[in-house]
Amino acid sequence: MSPSPRETIVITGGGGYFGHRLGCRLSENGINVVLFDIRKPAQDLPDGIRFIQGDIRSLSTVEDTFTNASCVIHTASYGMSGREQLQTQLIEEVNVKGTENVIQACLSKGVPRLVYTSTFNVVFGGQKIQNGDESMEYLPLHRHADNYSRTKAMAEMKVLMANGLELASKSGYLRTCALRSAGIYGPGEQRHLPRIIKTVDQGLFMFLYGDHQNQVQFVHVDNLVSAHVLAAEALTEEKSHVAAGKPYFIADSHPVDNFEFLRPFIEGLGYEYPTFRLPLFFVYLMAYLTEWLHFLIRPLCNFQPLLTRAEVYKTGVTHYFNLDKAKKELGYDPKPFKMSKVTEWYKAQGYGRAATKGKTFNFLLDLVLCLLFIIVLLAWLPTVVG
Repeated sequence: MSPSPRETIVITGGGGYFGHRLGCRLSENGINVVLFDIRKPAQDLPDGIRFIQGDIRSLSTVEDTFTNASCVIHTASYGMSGREQLQTQLIEEVNVKGTENVIQACLSKGVPRLVYTSTFNVVFGGQKIQNGDESMEYLPLHRHADNYSRTKAMAEMKVLMANGLELASKSGYLRTCALRSAGIYGPGEQRHLPRIIKTVDQGLFMFLYGDHQNQVQFVHVDNLVSAHVLAAEALTEEKSHVAAGKPYFIADSHPVDNFEFLRPFIEGLGYEYPTFRLPLFFVYLMAYLTEWLHFLIRPLCNFQPLLTRAEVYKTGVTHYFNLDKAKKELGYDPKPFKMSKVTEWYKAQGYGRAATKGKTFNFLLDLVLCLLFIIVLLAWLPTVVG
């Protein structure tokens, strides 16, 4: 990108792992960066990057933040994984209402470009997808296994429908696009990988599931950062607004086996990798019962589910997408990255079996999972025997 010295890009969700990393890249490119989030970044802010603390559910706060911005990259969301997926009302408020506020603020403040960070899940809900592309229709909203995926689809629709709307200043039109990201990994990732490490350290990673040919996609954080930088550029007049009104799938180059992808990470931290494999439907049923149990006892114990139904689908069902459209129209060129580099970062931060003094079992969660396992097993055995 060849930025004007006066260009300012606001990143919602800028306090998170990806938003912060994206802000650093844009700042290195000579752009004025504003990170907007309800929480401050865990990492230090480089010189030249400004942080504004605020709630995306407040329209007035969002509008104040967008003043003088030339582009907004909307990465803020809630409910991506774990017990957060079960917070239905908050997910709706942040992902749908928050996105409506972002669109309205862009229009009222004359921001001409909006890039939305979306997800594979807007078209995926447990069905097998091989080499899918952007011509696929949205998954019907009632078929989503989780509220996060449903609300992300709703938000993406709103963003793309806003493309071409006239700005309040009468100075032009809003140009929008959406990047449908695979699951993010990279050194310092704060959500998925630490949760995996905790699960393994507690002795709860006891089995694999699904078939042996399961193929999914991941995206390294730096590839996703590059895609967003390119998308912001592709909405400019200089690029003939080539990305305007369009979605793009973003991932690393090739699909991988989910469990084989994670094997070097887990083994590299000194843990044994499980070999026992369960049928997918069995694990899905366990996740379903766990979600109901969480709903019933959450006021007393807001435990972290081992897996949610949506997570079982995402990790156990083949789904991968063609990246040709992003490569051709955005110039996206995903670089190869090795999981060993990610493992080295976590080991340097004190993660891993050698760094622990013993397994820290959550006995209540262990008990709950064992009971669920027994219940499902008893229900399943008669069908096998019969």
